[in-house]
Amino acid sequence: MKTISPCLWFDDQAEEAANFYVSVFPDSKITDVTRYDTTLVVEFELDGRPFLAFNGGPMFTFNEAISLEVRCDSQDEVDRLWTRLTENGGQESSCGWLKDKYGVSWQIVPQRMLDMMTDPDQEKAGRVMRCMLASKKLDLAELTAAYEGRA
Repeated sequence: MKTISPCLWFDDQAEEAANFYVSVFPDSKITDVTRYDTTLVVEFELDGRPFLAFNGGPMFTFNEAISLEVRCDSQDEVDRLWTRLTENGGQESSCGWLKDKYGVSWQIVPQRMLDMMTDPDQEKAGRVMRCMLASKKLDLAELTAAYEGRA
């Protein structure tokens, strides 16, 4: 089977957005640009995974019905991605969600939080869930304190 890759529909910012995204994520690059008078399609990779950005006009816009989840190994990675993706008009949401300046929804999630939330001890997992629900950007120290019953 061929690789499944998301196609992101933009009004006219496909190339600008693709260049922004490849500047945010390591192991990322523009792989092809198709022009028809102006940019029509940009093929790119984020962290080695294929994406497509398409300038299709203003008929469709992004909403929270779909988001891109990024699992992070550290708080530094969460902080860096959160800062970059919310800069210049991006918006914080709740529970580790945000919208970037193009309206694309992202979930910036510490992998450790997911591990704690699947602990068979439902009391510990529940404390992590309540902490996550009360958060905007996820803070691994706060989540860990909740997990350990210190918050």
